[in-house]
Amino acid sequence: MNTFGRSLRLTVFGSSHGPAIGCVLDGMPAGLEVDEEGIRQEMGLRRPQEGIGTPRKEEDEVNIISGVLDLRTTGAPITLMIENRDVDSSKYEQFRRLPRPGHADMPALIKYPNHDIRGGGQFSGRMTAPLVAAGALVRRILEEEDVHIGAFSRSIGDVTDHKGRGLEDSRFSRTLATRACEPDLDVAMRRSIEAAAQDGDSVGGVVECMIDGLPIGVGEPWFDSLESVLAHGMFSIPAVKGLEFGDGFKSAMSRGSQNNDPYRWHQGRIITRGNCHGGILGGMSTGMPVLMRAAFKPTPSISRKQDTVDLERLVDSEVTVQGRHDPCIVPRAVPVVEAVAILTVADLMMEGGFIAP
Repeated sequence: MNTFGRSLRLTVFGSSHGPAIGCVLDGMPAGLEVDEEGIRQEMGLRRPQEGIGTPRKEEDEVNIISGVLDLRTTGAPITLMIENRDVDSSKYEQFRRLPRPGHADMPALIKYPNHDIRGGGQFSGRMTAPLVAAGALVRRILEEEDVHIGAFSRSIGDVTDHKGRGLEDSRFSRTLATRACEPDLDVAMRRSIEAAAQDGDSVGGVVECMIDGLPIGVGEPWFDSLESVLAHGMFSIPAVKGLEFGDGFKSAMSRGSQNNDPYRWHQGRIITRGNCHGGILGGMSTGMPVLMRAAFKPTPSISRKQDTVDLERLVDSEVTVQGRHDPCIVPRAVPVVEAVAILTVADLMMEGGFIAP
């Protein structure tokens, strides 16, 4: 299904090279002020950066079709639409016969014989634009509850940021093209992307996201736990192939005495010394910052010749991908990760009674 959430439901529509893409957001409370400039800023963060992004230039102007009157939500479903204005479908028809390795082409064509192959259709990363628009709109709900969410590039290619980071770092990353937290890292990450592009190749990376200010107890047992629903949302983002919370896979190599975070009473509230658990225990928030990292695979669209199968003749073949593609999607994925985290947390807080519907 194309719908995510229970109390706050998001449904996406459209395709990469169709007339438009968008979403319907149902469950938003009435009377919430809509920050149009805030939406524009978030959409700007998703646009490709010169030299390290696709040449496709979409303005991504968000048109609010319903659910908002005089810049306040009415309580009715909110429809957000983004027109596709810079479309070139000329390079895609061959992929109906010669599916691109690493893309959804092959399973999509087998499952949906009339699949819209242009730009990847409904499976394209282009479909993340409505998520960012919806997240920008919902962010206001969380800010009123003093819940703040930020993300940044933890690694790109062979360049990794090894320092501990906080929300201020994620805010600063908004000023840098790669979404790194320091100018030196930005330069190194850019060089890694450019080197891959010069080789006709691509690189992936890791986006780290933190959620600060969650009250204790957000998350529902068993299958709507905070980790479960965040994972559901994050793995819906194209190119995400791994996710960890807190110490994640590192915890598998630790002892309990190392991995357990002792409780402390501090300034009128319970905290933990350390945050190996990443702010979640038993599928519920502990009041500590929620920390998670999403691993993004390298962009599958590369200009190198690749092996594939001719679906008409059922023989081995080769394919070369032409067109306009990102040599690395990580910088553009950072606002998407933030948006999905916002939508997930807002839905779970409404579901758990932390936010009035």
